[in-house]
Amino acid sequence: MGEKDIFNTLLSTKLLFKDKEVIRSSYIPENLPHRKKEIANLASIFVSALRGETPSNVFIYGKTGTGKTAVAKYVGNELLKKGKELGKYVSSVYINCEIVDTEYGILSNIGNSVIKNWDERIPFTGWPMEKVYDKLKEEIEKQRGVTIIVLDEIDKLVSKSGDDVLYVLSRMNTDLKNAKASIIGISNDLRFTELLDVRVKSSMGEEEMIFPPYNATQLQDILKERAKLAFNENALDDSVIPLCAALAAQEHGDARRALDLLRVSGEIAERDESQKITETHVRKAQNKIEIDRVSEVIRTLPIHSKMILMSIILNREIGQEILTTGEAYDTYKEICKKANISPLSQRRVADLISELDMLGVINARLISYGRGGRTREISLSVSVKDTKNVLETDEVLKSVSKYKPSKQVKL
Repeated sequence: MGEKDIFNTLLSTKLLFKDKEVIRSSYIPENLPHRKKEIANLASIFVSALRGETPSNVFIYGKTGTGKTAVAKYVGNELLKKGKELGKYVSSVYINCEIVDTEYGILSNIGNSVIKNWDERIPFTGWPMEKVYDKLKEEIEKQRGVTIIVLDEIDKLVSKSGDDVLYVLSRMNTDLKNAKASIIGISNDLRFTELLDVRVKSSMGEEEMIFPPYNATQLQDILKERAKLAFNENALDDSVIPLCAALAAQEHGDARRALDLLRVSGEIAERDESQKITETHVRKAQNKIEIDRVSEVIRTLPIHSKMILMSIILNREIGQEILTTGEAYDTYKEICKKANISPLSQRRVADLISELDMLGVINARLISYGRGGRTREISLSVSVKDTKNVLETDEVLKSVSKYKPSKQVKL
């Protein structure tokens, strides 16, 4: 077969997808099932913008995949449409603070989104903060209307850069004469306001909304709506949507997770050249998503956390399924020496073990020996082979991956 033919089979395979983009979490549908109450609440706050008044600032809380971003974007889009219809100027700016997480970045992004003339845009870096703020204020003033600023993952911004930028934004209305600005802060962490200065909390948190997780029945409704647009007719077995919804409902009612499961199931079915997506494809998708998630977590760990994880794996390979903190630390010190890295103290390693436990990569169970003290019993909660493969992509870890720890004798 010539190289020119490599795509022929793939192109002739029956397609299951009609429009794959519809089933991505970034897609904002015309209808948001089971979020009518939240949409109505947010609309009642932002209707003030259509009257030329300043809407209250809002904090929106809820776990991942509960529709917070979708509702904020949906209401923002509807607000813009109504503003045009009524001849009222309203603009909306969306910023993901996981990507833009500095004071300069936030202010310059907001400014550049409302600047009409490309030549006047704020540079990515280089201006004093005062000049950036003055330019932003000047551009919003020119609009002579209401600007809604949506800060998604706002807790990531505060934990990395502090709350100075929120204070600046929340006080901006006192500096504006002919325009107004309002802020929507979206967070997965209900406790993140504990990190805020009292002044910021009082000016930012004028209104609060909490989005509850979806249950399995609600997730089914969401998936059915998207599936009509995403898949060709008869592409899904009847059991697929209920299974995707049930699996996602177990994980805090996460609609994003449910959509990912359905999309990846379809991709696997197409690669298998199946005529239909079945429960088997959903189970494979669940496994793939979990491996991808764990791989990403492990890949981004600091070097010492990776060394601890490698220590646990190396012990597992010689039959030590459960380790104490001391045993893990002994192996960690040995491989640090081999890799020419200065080891951390046992106390610091114990903290890193707790972090790995919280990430779900290991299980660290606290065991008390009465007067003999306490320790943790550590076991791996992810695949040895897959985890080791990810760790070995780091050259330092690859150099110690063949090390055989001395088998520890338990008394």
